[in-house]
Amino acid sequence: MGIFSRMGDIINSNLNAMIDKAENPEKIARLIIQEMEDTLVEVRTDAARNIAERKELSRKAEAYKGRAGEWAAKAELALTKDREDLARGALAAKQQAEQMSEVVLKEIDILDEAVAKADGDLSKLQTKLDEAKAKHKALMMRTTVATGQIRMRTVLQDNKVDDALARYERMERKVDELEAHVEAFDLGSGESLESQFAALEADEAIEDELAALKASLKAPAKKAANK
Repeated sequence: MGIFSRMGDIINSNLNAMIDKAENPEKIARLIIQEMEDTLVEVRTDAARNIAERKELSRKAEAYKGRAGEWAAKAELALTKDREDLARGALAAKQQAEQMSEVVLKEIDILDEAVAKADGDLSKLQTKLDEAKAKHKALMMRTTVATGQIRMRTVLQDNKVDDALARYERMERKVDELEAHVEAFDLGSGESLESQFAALEADEAIEDELAALKASLKAPAKKAANK
């Protein structure tokens, strides 16, 4: 089973549970991202384990090859000593070492395929994860903007705002009425302080003009008496 099919089974089971509980899409998106991140960690861990095992198997394969070479040398030595029986035993051991080396090499091939497939799957999954995170971020930004717009429209369309403004206008009218009552107290109650000072200034001007007129009339009389 590939990592995408395995991850799909996990996500689908969790999604179905969340849908049954009527969870919101944002939580579902976060779940998918979390599952993808967990799968990345799991696959990388498996790949690291396979790589480490491959190194160990490579050492075993080299050891079997070396052992096969040693048995080949022993077989030659046995023949030079006219010990054909030992040569046969050495050749049998050589073949066994070579067979074990082939078995280990096949295991290495299997691990190489697994590591190569994991590398391709990791690349695809990382791309999908980056895409999912980008979409999730964009979705969250759109959600924030839409929520703010809804809140603003709710406030603007709320009758409480209009009621508050209407009460404020009524209060302004009451203050206007109070100020009008204050001004009304001055009506018909005699001259105001400003008007009295204006009258004094006017009287002073008249007195000055009257004194000047008297002085002008006295001047010709004085001239006639002196003659």
